[in-house]
Amino acid sequence: MSDEKSSRCIKCWVYGRVQGVGFRYTTQYEAQKLGLTGYARNLDDGSVEVVACGENERVEQLLTWLKAGGPRSARVEKVLTEPSQGDSSWRKFTIRY
Repeated sequence: MSDEKSSRCIKCWVYGRVQGVGFRYTTQYEAQKLGLTGYARNLDDGSVEVVACGENERVEQLLTWLKAGGPRSARVEKVLTEPSQGDSSWRKFTIRY
């Protein structure tokens, strides 16, 4: 990730049946597999917020996985995204509470 041009951060809001179905844990597993940093957390409106930082192509892979529906137990209705600053102190992908 030393080449700044090839890395980026995105913030996503995932809507649908995404809480209480292992969504954050599965997202963490997928993100760690891709070598991304960031976090996943439940929001009060029933959605899940995901911030993912890393190599551009790997961030895209996670986004594609999220839009495809995430874990089998979830039902993703929509995914909204925007660029994010991220945090250079992040060393891994975590679950926030």
